[in-house]
Amino acid sequence: MKRSILPALLGLCFLVVCGCSPTRPTSQRQPMRPKLSYNDEQRFKYFYFEAVNQQNQEHYDAAFDLYSHCLDINPYAAEVYYALSGYYAELGNDSMSMVTVSNAADLDEENDTYLERLAINYINTGKFDKATDCYERLVARNKNRSDAFGILLQLYNQQKDYDKMIWTLNRMEQSEGASEQITLSKMRVYAMTGNKEKELEELQQLAGKHPNDMNYRVMMGNWLLQNDRTDEALGEYEYVLGIEPENQAAQMSMLDYYHAVGSDSLANALQEQLLVNPKTPLQTKISLMRQVVQENEQNGGDSTEVISVFRRILQEPQADSDMLELYAAYMNLKEMPQDSINQVWRQALQITPDNAGVRLQLAQALWSAQQFDDVAALCEEGTEYNPDEIGFYYFLGLSYLQKDDDDATLGAMQRGVSQIDEESNPDIASDFYAIMGDILHKKGRDQEAFAAYDSCLLHKPDNYGCLNNYAYYLSLNRTDLQKAEQMSYRTIKAEPTNATFLDTYAWILFQQERYAEAAIYMEQTLQNDSTPSADVLEHAGDIFAKNEQMDRAVDFWQQAVDAGAESKVLIRKIKLRKYINKE
Repeated sequence: MKRSILPALLGLCFLVVCGCSPTRPTSQRQPMRPKLSYNDEQRFKYFYFEAVNQQNQEHYDAAFDLYSHCLDINPYAAEVYYALSGYYAELGNDSMSMVTVSNAADLDEENDTYLERLAINYINTGKFDKATDCYERLVARNKNRSDAFGILLQLYNQQKDYDKMIWTLNRMEQSEGASEQITLSKMRVYAMTGNKEKELEELQQLAGKHPNDMNYRVMMGNWLLQNDRTDEALGEYEYVLGIEPENQAAQMSMLDYYHAVGSDSLANALQEQLLVNPKTPLQTKISLMRQVVQENEQNGGDSTEVISVFRRILQEPQADSDMLELYAAYMNLKEMPQDSINQVWRQALQITPDNAGVRLQLAQALWSAQQFDDVAALCEEGTEYNPDEIGFYYFLGLSYLQKDDDDATLGAMQRGVSQIDEESNPDIASDFYAIMGDILHKKGRDQEAFAAYDSCLLHKPDNYGCLNNYAYYLSLNRTDLQKAEQMSYRTIKAEPTNATFLDTYAWILFQQERYAEAAIYMEQTLQNDSTPSADVLEHAGDIFAKNEQMDRAVDFWQQAVDAGAESKVLIRKIKLRKYINKE
């Protein structure tokens, strides 16, 4: 149902609340219910089914009106009260919602749906005792409703009625049979009351019912250990290990026992045995290694001991890369040489080549080391294993960009943007299009470049590098200078000392023939650029020339030549001592 109701519905609600509608039965049970005439029965059916039809079409105001009319015909229709209770709940009228659903439950006492809705209303209004009564009625009629028993259990817990909680759990056990979950729930209740003997008794009964399942004996040992009955706990663990020497749960519990009684040497020996045992589950080994690292750090952080343990574990063939990833993370923590960490990551990829996380970490490390060929090879392979991971296309394109391979860069970026979706990192998505725009402009494909820049800014409106380049290239074409000026102005507001951004803004102002303003921003450009490029120097000369500062203009034009500019127009400007448009 929609969360909003049309205004007409609110008006109808007002009429009902104010008592302007026909009298309805209250939540008091009605023993006398007059029988409808044949005509009224047919009329009721017509309006009721039309109300349902209007509701299905989401015409909620009309449906509400029709339901209300149904009650004019039959004020004892439980199904109508039930329907109206949902409308009142949507309107936030809790009191009317409670009245109508209560009427529905009273008029049709055998309907579990109505009764359960009433119980939920009671819970939502904090009337837990009444909600409890409803759920007791539900489970009395439906002894296999484990969900209802579960809510009933929570209600008794809310009321701190622990005896009723145990009574409810016993009924669940009678209905469903004994189970570990029910036994543990009973134990929790007994723990809340401090009845440890009952806790242990429940656990003993569970173990007795499953004599061949050693895990219950381990659970019993764990309870004994937690309650400082260490000798009895040891007896349980030894019993299990005598029958199942490789029982992982018992071995792990023995490890806890050794720690509890201070037998560190035995704990270390067992820990080592578990770590190098190929039968120990990988996640158990991971958990144990985390403990090893934590304890080692607490005792001074001697990495040689931890590294030695890792190496002994990794001597065995690994079916998964998790342990290698943990090893690499530890090496990173201890600031070990990056080449060594990279080698571990490469070993992990040999086991799980589709591990995108490891591959990206290695790519970032190789990128930092400026090993661009290795990055490209690594990421190209990554696109085969994980074609939807845009990070690989990103690093791949950047690697080609560093090698000045524009075609390969553009190809990688175009492959990457095809993988962008709503969950993609907007910064990376924006960079894809920004780089594509720069290359397309370089290739003389300006319309495609500007389209790429527009896409870039859709993903990240404050991509200042894109805004600057977009604005500058528009100014070079002398098209849409107003848009160029607005974009460029945003960049200098964000980074007022960025010489590149300042030069772009000054040049756009120059193109707009706003020469005095252009000179102000060119002065700022020169103040913030210790080694201006030939383009910036020529821009400065052009701007000062238009501001009738010809000596300065010629000086900057000459500096531009000295910086490598080879324009014939620039030479003529120096010789003629005047500004000449390149066109």
